[in-house]
Amino acid sequence: MSTLAIVYHSAHGHTEHIARLVRIGAQEVGGVDARLVKAEDIARTPDDLIGYDGFIFGSPTYLGGVSGPFKGFMDSTGRLWRTQQLRGKLAAGFTVSSLPSGDKQSTLLSMFVFSMQHGMLWVGNPILPEQHSGVPYDEAANRLGSWSGLMAQAGHSAPADAFVPGDTKTARLFGRHFALSLNRVAVPA
Repeated sequence: MSTLAIVYHSAHGHTEHIARLVRIGAQEVGGVDARLVKAEDIARTPDDLIGYDGFIFGSPTYLGGVSGPFKGFMDSTGRLWRTQQLRGKLAAGFTVSSLPSGDKQSTLLSMFVFSMQHGMLWVGNPILPEQHSGVPYDEAANRLGSWSGLMAQAGHSAPADAFVPGDTKTARLFGRHFALSLNRVAVPA
């Protein structure tokens, strides 16, 4: 059984909602145990990360980057970086902002660089934007056209679960794709 930690920070519930959908998609794949892990909790015990085979990182996009609590989590892994104890593990990322762009790419790049510094292997987002095949924009998977990770948009001050159907579909598909990738590279015990 491969273990997957979906490490996220969510101030208003939007990022947590997407994290839960990503987990649902990952759990559709046999042989993967997907767990939700709050960034602020794992920052207190970063050595616990060693026990996971893969990570999907999630943060809201604040001012073009990860949130403060998520950055605190990243910084807490310094000792693991020095000893490269996360090398070879799979990683991916997702982010939420209130605008269609909102500089979400900067947030994903921050997660990518963090993962590369730890020697992890990055899993992108291969989901083709469905609006190009006639699916209405709000219902289309990967409607925001992100290849480096999952992007979702939540309206400013909207309820935590107020996402268009395309974003919720993309979150589940993204989790499923990551779990399939994790199984593909898992080394038998």
